Amino acid sequence: MSDGPVSDGPVSGPSGDGPVRDGPVSGPVGRPTGDGRVGDGPVGGPVGDGPAAREPQGVPIVPLRPAGFCVGPGHIVVYGNAAFVAEFGDRCVGLPAREGMLGLPADAFAVLDAVFASGRPLARWIRRDDEEWRITAAPRVDPDTAETYGVAFHLRARSDTPILRAAS
Repeated sequence: MSDGPVSDGPVSGPSGDGPVRDGPVSGPVGRPTGDGRVGDGPVGGPVGDGPAAREPQGVPIVPLRPAGFCVGPGHIVVYGNAAFVAEFGDRCVGLPAREGMLGLPADAFAVLDAVFASGRPLARWIRRDDEEWRITAAPRVDPDTAETYGVAFHLRARSDTPILRAAS
């Protein structure tokens, strides 16, 4: 398996009707090159997570739930997917979670604190804007030192039912 570019040419749909994915792309799965190509990302997985992204079959991908990654005991947000940026704003990336993720209760940050301190994944229901949300967090551990250096997390509203794909 190669760690090289995802594509050496334009990413096209099954009918060859031009780029399948457009719009801004963030995160480790690829970056647009400006000419409809995607490069510098690992192979295998959808590129981008915006509403314009599509699966290879041309079916639009449902916008993702807010998810992010923070480092250090202060939980500096270093990555947020498109749903995260839409929910909390692009200025949130680079700030401590408590300063940028406005509207989350203290219980949400207690989960991040506990995961960072214990090195074990946790999840709990929280109340946000008169709605129940589930925060799920997992530690990011340095393989060389076995020390927790960050926390990956995502949020899901209780009303957001899981999306199940039919078996092919």
